Order: sequence, then structure tokens, then C-alpha cells
Amino acid sequence: MTFHKEGYTSLAICILFIFVLNALIQFYFPQASALKWVIYILSFLLFAIIVQFFRSPSITITTNEKQVLCPADGKVVVIEEVEETEYLKDKRIQISVFMSPVNVHINRNPVAGVVKYFKYHPGKYLVAWHPKSSTENERTTIAIENSAGVTVLFRQIAGALARRIVWYVKEGDKVDQGQQFGFIKFGSRVDIFLPVGTKVNVALGEVVKGGKTVLAEL
Repeated sequence: MTFHKEGYTSLAICILFIFVLNALIQFYFPQASALKWVIYILSFLLFAIIVQFFRSPSITITTNEKQVLCPADGKVVVIEEVEETEYLKDKRIQISVFMSPVNVHINRNPVAGVVKYFKYHPGKYLVAWHPKSSTENERTTIAIENSAGVTVLFRQIAGALARRIVWYVKEGDKVDQGQQFGFIKFGSRVDIFLPVGTKVNVALGEVVKGGKTVLAEL
């Protein structure tokens, strides 16, 4: 288990805040032992929350061109046939994974291939399970074409708490399955759009793991 690079700034701010807060309590309330213990406990909890949120566990990726790996840890909240109107402009099976604040927030490529499309969209911060969050919230859209010519499109979607999306890919990049393509800070969601007829291996409400759970078979 390591600490993700996206958390360095947040951890530094957290440590500075804890240091200043405890120094002030020590200076202004030197005799208030009960108050000090409350602050110590709250400081530890805040530090622990930051560390667990930005944790980066080591995982073993089993690659398979015919499989679609889950792009993020979380819970499946949507499985439905929809019209993808931004890039593919055809009917697709949409699978959405909701990431709560306690999940690992690393995002991984569901398939290997070439990034054919990438776009960042500024937007709103509706709760991640809102029906319009995939089209109105801050988000990125990424489309990867695999070696068989099949295109898989997916989106990072910010939520009510998540107000910073990070990505590491651009159009033309050749990427590996399971490789990190981004990170979303705090509660958020990832949508993935698969060709109609794809065999879906997960069910609504199922808890899934990024880079481990096989969402579907192409």
C-alpha cells in the first residue's frame, strides 16, 4: 500500500492545519486537558481520512483483449441501454460505477488500445447518482479503440464533493489495460459505454474493484 501522488498537496495542507490548530490550543488553553484530547483525536481522524482516501494499493492486473475491466472501485448503480451522443453517436450499454469517499479513487483503463477521443467538460456538481450528472457535471470523455477495432468509451464524472478531475491521457496515446488513466477527488462516478450485445458480467448493486472485476466480455 502506497500513498497516491494526487494526495501530496492535500496531505501537506492537512498536516499544516493540524500543526497550527494544536499550537493555538496549546498557547491559548494550556490547562484545558480535556479540550486538548478532543483536538488530538479529531486531528488523528482527519489525518487518517486523508491517508485512506489517497491510498494506492498494489494490485495485479490480468489482461485479456476480450474482457472489459472495471475502471474504478465502487458499486454498480446503472446498467441500461442508452444513446451515446457525444462521440460514438449510437446505442450503447451503459454501466456506471459510483465511488463513495471511502473507495480508492484511482481510475484505470478498461481496455488496451489507442485513445481515439478525449475531451474535458467543465460543468455542474450534481450528486453523482443524479440522472443528469453524466451530461451536465464536470467530466472527461475518453474513447479507446482496441486491436480488434472495438471502441469503448468512458467518462470520469465529478460529484457534489468531487471538484477536481485529474487525467493522464490524450488523443493518440497507446495505453495498457488496467493502467491508471486518472483520479477523481472524493465522491464521484465513472460511466462506461459498451457495444450493444456485449455480455455484461455484473449486476446492479454489485461491489466492484478497479482493474480486477471483469465488467463485461466483448
